[in-house]
Amino acid sequence: MKLGLGTAALGRPQYINVRLKNGEKSNLEAFKKNSFSVLETAYNKGIRYFDTAPGYGLAEALVLEWLQTKNDASIQIATKWGYTYTANFDENAIVHEVKEHSLAKLNAQWNFSKQLLPYLKVYQIHSATIETGVLENSKVLERLASLKKEHNLRIGLTTTGTNQAEVIKKALNITVDGASLFDLFQVTYNFLDQSILEVSDELIHENKSIVIKEALANGRVFRNKSYPHYNKMYKVLESISKKHNVGIDAISLKYCEQTIPNSIVLSGASTNAQLKQNLQLNTFSLSNNEIELLNSFKIAPEFYWKERKQLIWN
Repeated sequence: MKLGLGTAALGRPQYINVRLKNGEKSNLEAFKKNSFSVLETAYNKGIRYFDTAPGYGLAEALVLEWLQTKNDASIQIATKWGYTYTANFDENAIVHEVKEHSLAKLNAQWNFSKQLLPYLKVYQIHSATIETGVLENSKVLERLASLKKEHNLRIGLTTTGTNQAEVIKKALNITVDGASLFDLFQVTYNFLDQSILEVSDELIHENKSIVIKEALANGRVFRNKSYPHYNKMYKVLESISKKHNVGIDAISLKYCEQTIPNSIVLSGASTNAQLKQNLQLNTFSLSNNEIELLNSFKIAPEFYWKERKQLIWN
């Protein structure tokens, strides 16, 4: 199963995306019950890789609670450190999360995340950037190396923004006590932002794991009157979708799986219905011609991320 489940939408009621339908988000118990159900459905459908973070509201705690019902060594949990969720389930919150890449934040968030052991297999810097200086913070890097050794973890990072390739190249050169620190890279990749292809071959050559997030471009792959410049893409996606009798979400996920082989592609499903639609990626393959068509919709990373910044929390 190359599909994993990301828990951002399961742990907090708002996310940065284009939301086509608004569900009930104010009833906390109902929200938690739904999230728990999606985790269980994912497991029953064969998903074994689950990605979470303290920045995802209740997600880590929900995953931890859900794990109490399991006894399966094939389950892999990935979590992160570096973001703190601050909205407190307030739909009108101005600030939803705060980023901090300090050693103190790493230690504080690890103190909770370590409860996910022994299922915890991957520990990541959440949205590593050049600007925060985290990749030059020797104390942080040494702490990560010690956690890697002590708990047999894979250490990773997630990337966001126009310079993903630059961040990854820098991380690939980082060693602690002569050993490469980073084993896994969780990247933003879809047919709008293909910039990660610049380094994907190198990652594969160096036997690094690749996890793909935002395969649906935060909802921009679905037809939307606000994005008339994507009308040609929408038409092609709808045609391919009809041909394979699957949703546009499955087409988008399949594209990522086929163009970066052996990667894990994350579903961001917030309902069982969405998850089941996502899982249709396992029922078909895209032709070379279809992949070339989708490749043609690549846009400049600067435009992609400028547009993404304009999306609202909803």
